Amino acid sequence: MHIPPHDNQNKPIVDADDPTVPLNYLNIVNLKAGEAFDYQVPGYETCIVPATGTIDVDVEGVGFADLGGRGVDVWDGEPEGVYVPVGAKATIVAKTDTETFIAGARYDKVLDPFDVRSDELDLVQYGSDDTKTHRKIKHILGQKQHDKVGRLLVSELFTVGQGGWSGFPAHKHDTDNLPHETRHDETYNFRFRPNHGSGVQILQREEGVPGDAYQLMDRSTILIDKGYHACAVMPGYEMYYFTILGGLSQRSLVQYFQPTHAYQIETIPGIKDMIAKFK
Repeated sequence: MHIPPHDNQNKPIVDADDPTVPLNYLNIVNLKAGEAFDYQVPGYETCIVPATGTIDVDVEGVGFADLGGRGVDVWDGEPEGVYVPVGAKATIVAKTDTETFIAGARYDKVLDPFDVRSDELDLVQYGSDDTKTHRKIKHILGQKQHDKVGRLLVSELFTVGQGGWSGFPAHKHDTDNLPHETRHDETYNFRFRPNHGSGVQILQREEGVPGDAYQLMDRSTILIDKGYHACAVMPGYEMYYFTILGGLSQRSLVQYFQPTHAYQIETIPGIKDMIAKFK
């Protein structure tokens, strides 16, 4: 499902119990310096990540100061985040004008809040310009935080260079069938540099049967419940997407690569290291 760019007025783009991706939650909050925003999401653990600007966060009396610090866009510095336990009340206070992501996944246990600073990220770079698969991943809630989080994985993905594929070979994760695959709902929010750039998301529900393609614009949101998927950006542009994964029965993601294209894993430098980091 494609949700076109729009002003969500600080209301969830993907709310709790969404019919397409019930394991996910997404809000994007825009605040002017000095403004505050409160939220609670019963049944979901969440992560607060400033896309731009700097914020202070309070989680049930536990404070995290000076989170973020990026400038005009998501390419201007490193991400930081705060983990918010299931159902906890969180308050965001903008120290500068800010746009802030709130990512969530369904979970049933209450853990402890914590922050993730730029020096605690899990960083992966793989692919190549020759194979048109060069990308960089910044895991905010990644492998390093595995023991402190329930089912939520939060990352930022960047195409490296201008033009190319991301998430190739196409893969799916819509069925709990260990050790081959896990059920993880997935939500993306895209950005382009320059921001008039564009891309395409493909989603093929069944091997051998033509699927769907969605034109991506700056601030497009994609919801993926099932099927093989990959995306691409036009030559001359860079693409970013904020990524939320919520597992049904476990946090670690096991991707099932589309049989037609699975052999391409062997052609892409570093892809096996990338696969191993989604834990």
